[in-house]
Amino acid sequence: MASGAEAPPRARGGASGAGSPRSRRGKPWVAGAVAVVLAGAIAGGLVVTLRPAPVDPVEQAARAFLDRYVAADGRVVRDDQGRDTVSEGQAYALLLTVAIDDPERFALVWDWTAANLQRDDGLLAWVWSEGEIVDAEPAADADLDAAHALFLAAERFAVPRYRSEGLRIARALLAEEVIEAGGRSLLVAGPWATEDFLVLNPSYFDPRAFARIGAETGDPRWGGLISGSYDVLDQLLDETALPPDWAVTNTDGVVNPASPPSDPGASAVYSFDAARTPVRMAVACDARGRALAARMWAPFAELDPGEIRERHDLGGTAAARGRHPLTLVGAAGAATAAGQDAAAATLLDEAGALDERDPTYYGAAWHALGRVLLTSDRLGGCPDDPLPTPGR
Repeated sequence: MASGAEAPPRARGGASGAGSPRSRRGKPWVAGAVAVVLAGAIAGGLVVTLRPAPVDPVEQAARAFLDRYVAADGRVVRDDQGRDTVSEGQAYALLLTVAIDDPERFALVWDWTAANLQRDDGLLAWVWSEGEIVDAEPAADADLDAAHALFLAAERFAVPRYRSEGLRIARALLAEEVIEAGGRSLLVAGPWATEDFLVLNPSYFDPRAFARIGAETGDPRWGGLISGSYDVLDQLLDETALPPDWAVTNTDGVVNPASPPSDPGASAVYSFDAARTPVRMAVACDARGRALAARMWAPFAELDPGEIRERHDLGGTAAARGRHPLTLVGAAGAATAAGQDAAAATLLDEAGALDERDPTYYGAAWHALGRVLLTSDRLGGCPDDPLPTPGR
C-alpha cells in the first residue's frame, strides 16, 4: 500500500534522460570514478585531464534510497512518517539491493525482516514501530515483492536458502491472499480483505512478479493471477481513464472502483496507490499487460510534468495541488508502454528532481524503482518460458 509522506495512513480492513527505456543491464558506473582523457603532448610529455565519469542514474537513485532510509541493522526507517517501518519498505529495499548487486545489504534487510515482521504462516506483518509489531495484518504487495526479490537474490547471489524462503512466502500468499471470483483468480489486498467484501488494490497486481514466481514454482495458479489481473484492469479502464487506488468485487467477478477502506466516504481516485499500476503493467512479459499501461497514457499525454499532481480523479483531471514523485513515475510507466521514450525520460528526471527538493521515503523508493524497472534489466528479464495468459 502507498506510504508516501502526503498519503493518508495505510488502510487496514479497510529513462533517465541519458538513455532510452529498457536499456540492457550493464556494468554500472561507479560514482566518483574518473575518466582519463588524453589532452595533448607538450614538450615531449603527455598532458592529461581528469574528468568525472558519467553517473548511472539507476545506480544513483537506488543508492540514494538505500543510503538514506536503510539503517545499519537492515530496517527501512520512514523518517518522514514517524520513523516506523512497513513491510512494503522492506520489500522495496530487497528489490533495490538485488538491482545494484549488494548481497551484504540484501542479507541485512532480509534477516531483519524475517526476524521482526515474518509471521508463523510466512507472510509479513505490515507495521513495526518502537520495537514491536503494531499491525500484524499482511499487505499482499509486500508479500509478493519480497517473494519476488528472494527468488531473484537466490540466483543472483547464489544463496539457496533465499529460494526456500521465497517459496514459503509464495505458498502462503496463494493460500491466504488469493480468491476466486467470476471464474478467475485475483490477488486481494490481504487476508483481511475477504472478511466483509472482496477488496482489491490494482496496484498490487504485478504480472512480471507473477510470471517469475510461476516459473520458479511450476504452479499454474500464478498464470491465472496474470490473466485475472488483466481482466480486472480491462473492466476498470472500460469505464475510467485511470485505475483507482482501491476496488471491490463480488463472487460473480463484477469490479467497481471503491473508496479507501479507511475512509468509506471518500471518492475513488488515482493517487498514492494507483500510480504504481502503469509501472507494473509497463514491464509485463506480454503484450496485453503493456497495452493496459499504454491506455493510461492518454490523460497525461498533453500535460507538462508540472501539471501532473499527486491525485487525479478517474477521468484524469487533477484533484489536488500537491505533487509527488510517484505520480510522475506512474506517468513515465504509461509513456514507456505507449512508446513515448522521450516523455518517459523527462518524467523520470522530474521525479528525481522533485525528490531531491523535498525528500520522502515513498518518493525516493518509487523514483528508484521506476528507474530500475523502466530503464534497465537489473531485476532480470522475463522467464524464458512465460506462463500462458489467456487474453483478448
